[in-house]
Amino acid sequence: MTVLEGSRPTLMPRVGRGLSRLLYGSPLYPLTLRGRPPSDLRLAFTDGWPGDPELGARMVFGSFRLAGHEFVGGADIWKDESLPEPTLFALHGCCWLKHLRALGGDAARRQARVMIGAWIERFGRWHPVTWRPDILGCRIANWLAAYDFFIASADDAFRARLFASLSAQVRHLARALPGDCRGLELIFAIKGLVIGCLALPEGAARMPAALRQLEQILAQQVLADGGHVRRNPSVHVEVLRQLVDMRNAMRAAHAADGSQPEPPQPLLQAIDRMAAALRLLRHGDGGLALFNGGGEGDPAEINAVLSQAGATGRPLKSARYWGFERVVAGRTLVLMDVGAPPPAGDDVGAHAGPLAFELSVGRQRLIVNCGGTAPVGSGGQLAEALRGTAAHSTLSLGETNAIPLTPGAGVAVDGVTVTASRFEEDSAVLIDASHDGYRPRLGLVHRRQLYINAGGDDIRGEDLVMGLGTPPPFAIRFHLHPSVKAAIIQAGSAALLRPPTGAGWRFRCQNGSLALEESLYAAAEEEHRRSQQLVITGSGLRPGDVVKWALTRERRV
Repeated sequence: MTVLEGSRPTLMPRVGRGLSRLLYGSPLYPLTLRGRPPSDLRLAFTDGWPGDPELGARMVFGSFRLAGHEFVGGADIWKDESLPEPTLFALHGCCWLKHLRALGGDAARRQARVMIGAWIERFGRWHPVTWRPDILGCRIANWLAAYDFFIASADDAFRARLFASLSAQVRHLARALPGDCRGLELIFAIKGLVIGCLALPEGAARMPAALRQLEQILAQQVLADGGHVRRNPSVHVEVLRQLVDMRNAMRAAHAADGSQPEPPQPLLQAIDRMAAALRLLRHGDGGLALFNGGGEGDPAEINAVLSQAGATGRPLKSARYWGFERVVAGRTLVLMDVGAPPPAGDDVGAHAGPLAFELSVGRQRLIVNCGGTAPVGSGGQLAEALRGTAAHSTLSLGETNAIPLTPGAGVAVDGVTVTASRFEEDSAVLIDASHDGYRPRLGLVHRRQLYINAGGDDIRGEDLVMGLGTPPPFAIRFHLHPSVKAAIIQAGSAALLRPPTGAGWRFRCQNGSLALEESLYAAAEEEHRRSQQLVITGSGLRPGDVVKWALTRERRV
């Protein structure tokens, strides 16, 4: 059984990993990675992603920030192996090379060579973390992408050490894949293998097997409508970026040497489908919706990914396999999660926010989810809270999540059914969706109907529960963007939402008590922001009871 089959880890893969670690850690294993190193590369691959010259300048002076961790002074950055996972990946994956390349100049080149040389000296043989397939693949790709920059003015001794290390790492990666990598981690690994095979003379023999693995991975991870199986918009962007790099490298290699393979059709088709799907989940400000652990992202970087992908045309309205709906009415945009949790093995970090929605008007976000990018150092409790149903703009029953979650991992159940129908008439849209995440524990199904009129200034929702169970107290949450201020009016039966620009919105509800509470907006790793949320609560919904709510744009005076 391989990790591509979508099953939860069993005893055999764990035994296999243990034997692999014994083999790779053997004193004799480095001998099996030796071979005649090349004197030059077949391909000098250069990616098109910009770095930050200011960060590059700080690195030259021995002080820089990487994935939330501050490196100060001239200390050996490779000594600390207890760094947080994102920092370990960015450091040993050499993601910082693009910043030195952006700075340019001899000082930046020397700093890059010093850091790479120190890494080779310390980690030149297999290590369980720094030679992990995803980190290894990322490092190979980054070394090759910046090769033309840092190799200029290098001496022969450095070149020899670099080529010997590259060759050994590519040989090991070809043996180690797929290992126990999944999702984005497997994409990083296969990208390093593909680009390494293109760049090194000995890679031609390994290329057919690498392309077969790539096609397997694409079939597993990219859904029919282009959505990534993890259902995390941020992961979707990163996977698309890696696929674009592989396509560009293969095109460059084929143009330089006709014997090199052209990009395979499954790769080209996956890029086209993923680019179209990505546009579905962008708000008017250019950032991403906050579903399933994703953050807003950098609109400029997202634009760059779409541009390099060659994305054209209008965004999708529905992505049924991915599980999202998009409604545009005037300047109003509504995005709704109508998908089931990712399958076992791809559900790491999954959220319990079924039928949650987000709302924006132009570039202004109004209704949001809390997000999932807990700041570095904030602790695991916050990360787990952000995964819960209460952190999403949807209904929750009692103190339970709509979908049971495993702390620090994925979903604790094997299957949740989510259904959705979309109806359009005279440019108005009705989405009728339901999920049975509460059925095993409470015997109940949550149904939500969402109506958006043609002008986008009248949005109405209905939430109800169905089934034979006894409904516990409920809460329907509407998390507000930090820039939106709210006030309860009309003796507690309504609220007024005031964005910093544009008209205000009036919120009304029936069959529940309305309150204004504190919330949290975690859309970026660097910080989280205080915000507010509207909450409709009640003691329990009997069969036939419906909680109705509406958002109406106020007339400007």
